[in-house]
Amino acid sequence: MTDHGGSNLPGLDDEDEEDRIVLHVDVDCFYAACERLREPELRGEPVVVGMGYEDGATHGAVATASYEAREYGVESAQAISTALERLPRKATADVPDTDHDPAEAGYYRPVDMEYYQSVSEDVREILHDSAGTVREVSVDEAYLDVTDRTAWEVAEGFARHVKQRIDREVGVTASVGVAPNMSAAKIASDYDKPDGLVVVDPDEVQTFLAPLDVEEVHGVGPVTARTLREMGVETAGDLADADPRELEDEFGERGRELHRRARGADERDVTPRGRPKSLSRESAFTDPTTDAAETRQRVTTLAAAVAERAKSKDAMYRTIGIKVVTPPYDVNTRERSLPGPVDDPDLVEDVALELLEEFRDDPVRKVGVRVSNLQFTENDQASLDGFDASRTDGAGDADAATEPDDARQGSAGDDPDPSGQVSLSDF
Repeated sequence: MTDHGGSNLPGLDDEDEEDRIVLHVDVDCFYAACERLREPELRGEPVVVGMGYEDGATHGAVATASYEAREYGVESAQAISTALERLPRKATADVPDTDHDPAEAGYYRPVDMEYYQSVSEDVREILHDSAGTVREVSVDEAYLDVTDRTAWEVAEGFARHVKQRIDREVGVTASVGVAPNMSAAKIASDYDKPDGLVVVDPDEVQTFLAPLDVEEVHGVGPVTARTLREMGVETAGDLADADPRELEDEFGERGRELHRRARGADERDVTPRGRPKSLSRESAFTDPTTDAAETRQRVTTLAAAVAERAKSKDAMYRTIGIKVVTPPYDVNTRERSLPGPVDDPDLVEDVALELLEEFRDDPVRKVGVRVSNLQFTENDQASLDGFDASRTDGAGDADAATEPDDARQGSAGDDPDPSGQVSLSDF
């Protein structure tokens, strides 16, 4: 690991750089972080997000636990009954004549998928603005290939810039790992959580990996780790030094892949998951504002940016929408559907401003403009004849991509990695 220092966004000086520069961005305790955005008073407190803790519920599970809650032994995927035994619910502990100490209690919140996906969209916009190639793998993490955006000498400064934007513009903390390949970058992002930033230079990958517990190798979960330990393999270095033929005999081709990863080899390209479902731009005010003219001007600017981005991607759109965040962190979305796909920047602005009128008298802390129901074809755009400008549909759905860690890792990911958060798809 090398400390390059710096906090400004650097440029690329050497376009012939051979080693790829991959970032793995992972938002810390994402669901709990989202709840703290909505309720700032939860910052620094134990927060558990899950299901089944309500009165009368008989079973449920923890989706994620903040680091403060983990100090009490609460973990993701844990039975909610176990979590409540280790960390009583604050509302219950505050009731007189109970045996619970309110100071030793935590805050429990239900899973709010729509809200989390909305916050995830904000993070994704920053990631796509920071890299030409982004692979979104879950609601709270992604890989970025930034080889054409920076250089190894200043990679830490680039990664720090991404972290700072997420913190400043969204309000959540991310850990970032920088390495020459995907698996090493993921290990690096986990290395110093929370709020970590670890850079592993190309010539230091094996040195970085060698002393780590074998379970830290990307794709090695508890079951595989137990088998490896029975084979005398305790660390990533041991795995790198093991006979690949013996590993293949035990685990099949997956054994050879784990061997390669332990040696720092991972030739996978950072590939996008496909065309985007929507395009958006958002902007936050330093303080909530009630200046309607200022808010309209901001929306006008965002509408132009979104329309330009759609044009650059040869995308037409059938839905135009806005997002308005009001204090403390209430997310309001409105959208309007068109009779057919269009490429019309003026219409994006007009519709966005009309939808914004509903919030003219509200304090606003953030606004966004979004186009969705995209069509990537050369077909002529539909006529707007008959378009009813007064028709407004309800809030649009979020597009946060979710993909299990195992599925995206191929054969080396069959044994799930333990993580600090359960996928939203599990609920």
